[in-house]
Amino acid sequence: MTLRIDISGMPSQGLRFAASPLAELTAMLHVLAEPAHHPQFAGWAGNVWAGLRPELAERLREAEFLWRSSRADFLVPARPRPTLTEELDDVDRIDDESYVTAALVTTCGSNRLRFTAPSPLTDAMARERALDLAQARGALQEAFAQRLLSNPRAVRARVRHTLEQCAEAFFETAWSGVTVQLATDVRLKHDLLKRQGIKAAVASVSSSVTLDPDGSCIIVDKLQDRAISAHGRGVTFLPTVFGRPHLVAIHAPGWHPVVQYPVAEASPSQPASLETVTLRLEALAHPVRLRLLRTLARGAHTTGELAHAWELSPPEVSRHLAVLRRAGLLTARRQGRYVRYAASLPDLSALGTDLLTAILR
Repeated sequence: MTLRIDISGMPSQGLRFAASPLAELTAMLHVLAEPAHHPQFAGWAGNVWAGLRPELAERLREAEFLWRSSRADFLVPARPRPTLTEELDDVDRIDDESYVTAALVTTCGSNRLRFTAPSPLTDAMARERALDLAQARGALQEAFAQRLLSNPRAVRARVRHTLEQCAEAFFETAWSGVTVQLATDVRLKHDLLKRQGIKAAVASVSSSVTLDPDGSCIIVDKLQDRAISAHGRGVTFLPTVFGRPHLVAIHAPGWHPVVQYPVAEASPSQPASLETVTLRLEALAHPVRLRLLRTLARGAHTTGELAHAWELSPPEVSRHLAVLRRAGLLTARRQGRYVRYAASLPDLSALGTDLLTAILR
């Protein structure tokens, strides 16, 4: 599964490396929402949660769908600014249609869902479809989607205020601790780009980001098969410390291609027994099960959602989930009439850093 970014004819200046305060803040928010993805920051996350005012903690929970399983496109800037305020000002300039569409995609739990014309802001049937998808994710998601569709301006203002409160509560301190590392990485990338060209700069980003042999396409190992063009826009690469091990790619139609890549050191993996490794590798040997597991690592899903996302029958999905559950690689939780499955990240980490990174990528 790959994301292909067409850069044919693009000059080296079209490749942009820069640090983004907003992208790093939302990487931190993802750590707070999914600490199991980031064991190296468990202590930091615990301290932040312990120090948050109850009101801010509640605000983070009500909007966490914007950064928990995947990042809303407007939270990963294509044109980074020096300050968080400037980047939030740029977000304010996005029209309601683009903002709501990006927010609904993450709230409904899958970037395979696209809300195109007619718009859920103006069409009753499209609105009901969006709310049905959000309801399947949970009551909080449904409530957030309802507020978003009823009064997008109020929700946008509230989300911005929440991010500004995060800046005061913990971001400014954390940001000052990583700016040197991010700036160093950006400087090295620019030096590679200038001295050795696009191929060397792209290769230095991640082993999961490559340039095809003829140099016309950047290939990113992601969960979706998709092809986009960078013509007239270029490609932006954002280094992140708090985002490890995730590789975030913005590729929706109408959005500037952006890749956020980790620069922090990976934490060491824990050893696992041979019997456990054998059982789990056998479960992962099937490409469909591996694909399902990568989806579940992004967040909990129902059998129906997985079947819809991957165009499989529910019984087929159930059979694959049963194999993964027997191997101890999934957790299951009933919420009303839905059973939601999620990847067991601690058990995946026992198989090794490379596998965990590939699953979470």
